[in-house]
Amino acid sequence: MSKRLFVEIVSPERQLWAGEGDMVIAKTVDGEFGVQPGHTPVLALLAAGSVVRVVGGRETGEVRAAVHGGFLSVTDDSRVSILAEVAELAEEVDVDRAKRALEETESGGGSPEDTEAQERAARARSRLAAAGTDAA
Repeated sequence: MSKRLFVEIVSPERQLWAGEGDMVIAKTVDGEFGVQPGHTPVLALLAAGSVVRVVGGRETGEVRAAVHGGFLSVTDDSRVSILAEVAELAEEVDVDRAKRALEETESGGGSPEDTEAQERAARARSRLAAAGTDAA
């Protein structure tokens, strides 16, 4: 059994990050999910507007990414792939832009059935959470 995970975070546009980590924490449609070395193989659907954390990534730090849909795949050789529809690393988040997007979406007065507005708000919240910033 490997003592570390090999993790990659990719979107259709590019590979955002790849490296080793001690644990991956991600929110799936079934709830929060943690993966450590030796985890059984699994394929899970990522929740839209969530944050993926790689604990112990970048030499014992933490890598965070805002993800919007996609899949998490764990293989029996401790390889974890985050295959996101849209993803952004925490250090790439434009916090002011994300705050403006959230304010515009929330002040738009849209109905609760406006799924497009809800998705935009969820993306903005996840970008702010990945960057370690409150939505307020």
